[in-house]
Amino acid sequence: MAKQGFLARLIKEKAIESVEPSNEVSQAYLDKSRRYMETSNLLFRNKRFEESISMSYFSMYYSLLSILFKAGIKSENHAASIILLKEIFDVDNSKISFAKTQRVDKQYYIDFKITEADAKELLEIAQQFNSGLEDKISRIKLEDIKEYRKKFEGWVGEH
Repeated sequence: MAKQGFLARLIKEKAIESVEPSNEVSQAYLDKSRRYMETSNLLFRNKRFEESISMSYFSMYYSLLSILFKAGIKSENHAASIILLKEIFDVDNSKISFAKTQRVDKQYYIDFKITEADAKELLEIAQQFNSGLEDKISRIKLEDIKEYRKKFEGWVGEH
């Protein structure tokens, strides 16, 4: 399967690896996520829809990095991080996958018009995603971290 080969390569390159769990790094990424969400809202209100879409996605991505570091997992690849969210934490990753596609499409391609509705939809998705993930992060206990790390180590061992 292509996904497994992709992840196996990243593990071999140490782009995905186990690190020391860190509440400080986790909190720093949550703070960054909140700042990006504020920036996305500001850009949206100023009709800068393309940039708002990018900031909405990155806000979600920083929330994702927060949960990874809370459990002691480092991932230097966006796609891999999104996969890990589902595989390790059993969190639906469809919203952040959609946001990533929107960000890439809107940021790198010019063959379509970016609408206010596009940016508003992604803002709402990001707010919902971030709120849910932040809630999950706040409820993670030491035994949960041990379980996530065990699951990650077993999962890494398979690849």
